[in-house]
Amino acid sequence: MTEAKFQYAFRDLGITVSQIESLLGYDENGEREIVQYMIEEALKESEQFCNIRAEYKIYNEVILANPDKSLTVNNIHFNIQNTVFRQLKKTESVAVFVCTAGGEIGRRSREAMMDGDPLKGYILDVVGSVIVDVAADLMQETLAKSVLQSGQKITNRYSPGYCGWSVGEQHKLFQLIPDNFCGIRLTQSSLMDPVKSVSGIIGIGEHVKYKDYLCIYCEMTDCIYRGQKDQKKSR
Repeated sequence: MTEAKFQYAFRDLGITVSQIESLLGYDENGEREIVQYMIEEALKESEQFCNIRAEYKIYNEVILANPDKSLTVNNIHFNIQNTVFRQLKKTESVAVFVCTAGGEIGRRSREAMMDGDPLKGYILDVVGSVIVDVAADLMQETLAKSVLQSGQKITNRYSPGYCGWSVGEQHKLFQLIPDNFCGIRLTQSSLMDPVKSVSGIIGIGEHVKYKDYLCIYCEMTDCIYRGQKDQKKSR
């Protein structure tokens, strides 16, 4: 079994004002100056307090069963459903991962909301989501380079709660990682604390493929990225 831990500085992520502005839905014709200023301030704050970490563990005991579209990792059975199963069907091993932006950005977002500044709260919330997503991308790139040395490739990353995979199976996933992995705990309702965290699995194998994300395959209609990657691909 292989595992790796990562600590990222905020500057490692390369997050820009325009990136956050786009996710907020502002375009070049809107009144942007105040929003740009608030984004700049949110990014400066984030650089000071975010504790950005990621970890993964690779498991080689993997069984994929076609009739029930399931995945068994180290004797733990997951009902991953059809969409995820199709992407993992040639997997030989899996990396179970977690990644977090830390708890402070979520706390500051909630405080801004409670103090009557919903725009600041929302901007911090979006920045937190982008931080954890970009950090997970960096972790995934490192994993891809690592397995390439043995002639293997990786799939996209998949998380409980997406593509029909029940969020309730988060508890099973956390059985495969040590307590306090990245300082993340799981609530009874399967939510992660800190909230700006992500967990899931990445398939590894000689014949697996990494594919561009397409929103039509995802049921998360309130995702801040919804339509973004599809639009980029169509250009």
